[in-house]
Amino acid sequence: MSSTIPIHFNFKPSSFLQQQQILHSHVVVSSVKKSMKTAVRATRNPHGRHCYRHDIVRNPLLCSVSTRACSGDGGTEVFANQEEASASDVDTLRSSSSRSNDGYVALFVRMLGLDNDPRDREQAVVALWKYTLGGKQYVDNIMKFRGTINLTLNLLKSESDSACEAAAGLLRVLSSFNVYRDSVAESGAIEEITGLLRRSSLSPDVKEQSVCTLWNLSVDEKLRVRIANSELLPILIKFLEDDNVKVRESAGGVLANLALSQLNHKIMVEAGVIPNLAKLLNAELEESKVVRKEARNALLELAKDEYNRILVMEEGLVLVPLVGSTAYKSFRPALYSWPSLPDGTKIEQGSKGPSRFGASELLLGLNIQDRNLDLEEAKMNAVVGRTQQQFLARIGAIEMEDDNKSNGEGTSSQRFTLLPWMDAVARLVLILGLEDESAITRAAQSIADASFNERMRFSFMEAGAIKHLIQLIYHPSDVVRSAVILALYRLSISDDVCLRIEAEGVLHPLINLLKQSESATSQSSREMVVNILSRILDPNKEMKSKFYDGPLNGSKKGWDATRVPTSDGNETIAPESSSSLRTDGRDLVEPTVLSRLVGILKKSHPDLQRKAASILEFIAVSEPCVEKIISADIESGLEAVFRQKSLTEKGYSADDEKPELKSLELEEAGQAVSAASRLLARLLDYDLFRQTINPHHFTKLLRDILVSSIPLHNKDWVAACLVKLSSLSGPNLDLENPVNIEVTLYETIPRLIEQIKSSFSPEVQEAAVLELNRIISEGLVDSTRVVAADGAIFPLVKLLETGSERAVEASLTILYNLSMDRENHAAIISAGAVPILRRIVISERSNWMRALRESLEGETSLPVSEIP
Repeated sequence: MSSTIPIHFNFKPSSFLQQQQILHSHVVVSSVKKSMKTAVRATRNPHGRHCYRHDIVRNPLLCSVSTRACSGDGGTEVFANQEEASASDVDTLRSSSSRSNDGYVALFVRMLGLDNDPRDREQAVVALWKYTLGGKQYVDNIMKFRGTINLTLNLLKSESDSACEAAAGLLRVLSSFNVYRDSVAESGAIEEITGLLRRSSLSPDVKEQSVCTLWNLSVDEKLRVRIANSELLPILIKFLEDDNVKVRESAGGVLANLALSQLNHKIMVEAGVIPNLAKLLNAELEESKVVRKEARNALLELAKDEYNRILVMEEGLVLVPLVGSTAYKSFRPALYSWPSLPDGTKIEQGSKGPSRFGASELLLGLNIQDRNLDLEEAKMNAVVGRTQQQFLARIGAIEMEDDNKSNGEGTSSQRFTLLPWMDAVARLVLILGLEDESAITRAAQSIADASFNERMRFSFMEAGAIKHLIQLIYHPSDVVRSAVILALYRLSISDDVCLRIEAEGVLHPLINLLKQSESATSQSSREMVVNILSRILDPNKEMKSKFYDGPLNGSKKGWDATRVPTSDGNETIAPESSSSLRTDGRDLVEPTVLSRLVGILKKSHPDLQRKAASILEFIAVSEPCVEKIISADIESGLEAVFRQKSLTEKGYSADDEKPELKSLELEEAGQAVSAASRLLARLLDYDLFRQTINPHHFTKLLRDILVSSIPLHNKDWVAACLVKLSSLSGPNLDLENPVNIEVTLYETIPRLIEQIKSSFSPEVQEAAVLELNRIISEGLVDSTRVVAADGAIFPLVKLLETGSERAVEASLTILYNLSMDRENHAAIISAGAVPILRRIVISERSNWMRALRESLEGETSLPVSEIP
């Protein structure tokens, strides 16, 4: 029949409706027969997450669409679901020939032509859409006719929602088959659907069919880039909040498929997809499982990038490893005789008498009435999270749903899920208490990744993670120990958490790790151990009392007292085992530990040198320890720090290929030198060390560092140490001393100029300019040259307008001395000094004579009109 019908043949409406009714009868019969014989299930395409194949299985979303047909009178539409077809209708139409009915396909394909009536075109696309619901053989019959896709795409521009829905639905069916997906995309379906979805008002059915077409197209990796680079991303993100659940599901499915391509991650993140997807998982209201699943899949793909992972966690979601429900069989919940908090804090017992059923222990133990106990939010969240996760573990329901979904998708060692941070923290702490080494390792790594801000680190502390991690340092597996040390390293960034880590007795196991040979511990683990120790044994925290049985300098804190953080951020004294602390102190001064620290000074990176020097400075507070430090060849370690290659170079210039890297190297080298200088200054307090050191050798090294290009603030301790070294030969305050001259030129003067430039305090600026004036007035050699070279002229001129009387007078004096050198005249004029000096002279202020002399000093360099 199709071969005899001309392309531009015009049908009468009555004839067209009769033919459509015949085709509709066949569609209903075919759909019913198909639904009775074919099981409905979703398949996974090897190239993507979602692709519903009709030649193998039925798409459950397609099966829910109502079948539309025109009544015989051509006036009204009848909506008949597949389930409404009775058995008698099937028996009546069973004998109809499918081949003869398939012949009508050509008729309706031709009716899609642009020269036909819009109503006829609409009814034709509706009939063809319902016809394709029969399966792949029906789709093949339609695709035999060239131009079907293009004519269908043209109907997406229709003003009728029914036509747009049917056209999008037909494209959705066609794109669900691999063989036709490219044809749909190459015909411009993505662009046409983009234009359709940009309309201000669309029915939910049109949105659903259109986005589901994109869902099918996004299975193809090369099409994902086209979808992500179009204007669809904002539309899809907006649809995540649509009132229709099917629209939300399909939008989430498209985004999940787009996230499978790493090339799309940047543009998706910039479009703001992470907060909107995270909102679906954090929603308090009940959300569709499909929506939550697709949102989770998309975020898991995006979180494979470290930066994106932080963005996901900032939205309140944490990556938690799926270790398998079998691993939780080793979980043995502790049967508490009295309530306690997750971090191990015992709640004071309020009831003295026994309770028959335990109710009094639970109620009175909380001391709510007696003590008016007010738990912090973090503690309450820790209690709630622990209760929920332990309940799931007890009943065996934890990860059960994830295990069922993961069949055939790889082992659990590669899988993660996303949980709200309260549940995630409790789940990770729970996994730390299991016996499975792989599960413990992955949990510790996740804790390290999640400890990216103060809130998360404090949450892990309150949830009891620290005690588990410290116990696991003794684990026989190297992999477990490395992951645990990494977690403690990230957690110790917080001062409060670091205090808790110290209070739990972490020093002894860490020092033991430092004692081990290099073959027994990895390089990265040793570096993290040094980092943690440097944070705990920070000299700035004044923790000197830990090395003494008695008080130090009148302090009441001794070995039996250690600091723990309180809820208000302060510190309190908590009793600890004095024996363990004494053991830690003796371990620190063992020759093996000291030789390891000195070895770090000799060979390691500047950042690690800084931390090793900080630990040695902490140890050096006790004179008996100094002898052991000297025996560890501390002198050679200090010399290695002071002889770094970056210190001997001339700095960096604009011609260097990577000046920012050279600047970073100088910054790190300066910090290491500053820490080593502090250590040297501390050791110089002891006669035993002063008798063994060569002061002239270290004076020469430090003088070279003082004139190097390291940052100015790193030269403070270098200058102080130089002054201390020069005093070993006796007190010498004469400025003609070479050491004093260099300290003044390369540390004192630059520091004073920096204060004049950057300080917001008038008092600080006044004190700095007065001190600078004193140095110059004493006639120090090269002082004026250094002042001019360091850019002091501009801030001094500015101070003439904004400073106090004393500051203005000192500035005028300095500028007068600088004007003695004709090379400085141009800089003084450029700084705008002439108009200011003229105003001072004309106003006859108290210092106008000094301003006049300065103006006359540079008279030959000034324009005649500007001479006062």
